Amino acid sequence: MIAELGKGLALTFRHLFKKPITVQYPEERVPMVPGYRGLHKLMRYEDGPYAGMERCIGCKLCQAACPVDCIYIESEENTPDHRVSPGERYASIYEINELRCIYCGMCEEACPVDAIVLGEDYEFCNYDRESMLYAKERLLVPPPEGRPAEREPRGATVPIGGRRVPSGGGRG
Repeated sequence: MIAELGKGLALTFRHLFKKPITVQYPEERVPMVPGYRGLHKLMRYEDGPYAGMERCIGCKLCQAACPVDCIYIESEENTPDHRVSPGERYASIYEINELRCIYCGMCEEACPVDAIVLGEDYEFCNYDRESMLYAKERLLVPPPEGRPAEREPRGATVPIGGRRVPSGGGRG
């Protein structure tokens, strides 16, 4: 028993004279480890014929893959005068309840177009429950500089299931 007490005190004295590691938090930030899963982001296409358009095609695979059912999606059809994503559909409503989420990454793995990403942001605490329900507008990253958020690509095709389909969804 005295030997264990001596080992514990030796460890304490060894660290007593070392310089403390202090981070001045609001000004300095600790870099996150690779693979950290933080706040969700809905991505957009950055370049190419779909630059500025949302990646989400409203397939609801992330909603089905979520083990705690914290994602809610409603899809609508793209029209020629209102194109939001390159596919036939887009997510008109996309909500994530961040209080319910366990940040497992299953939604990220299930997405066929890499639309949902778990970012590195860890500063999203709030004082009320309603502010932890993230709607599409809060999750969506801003469009690239000088690009509109919604537009119709000219003569482009959409990758769907390993094949290329005309951007009108393959219909006449």
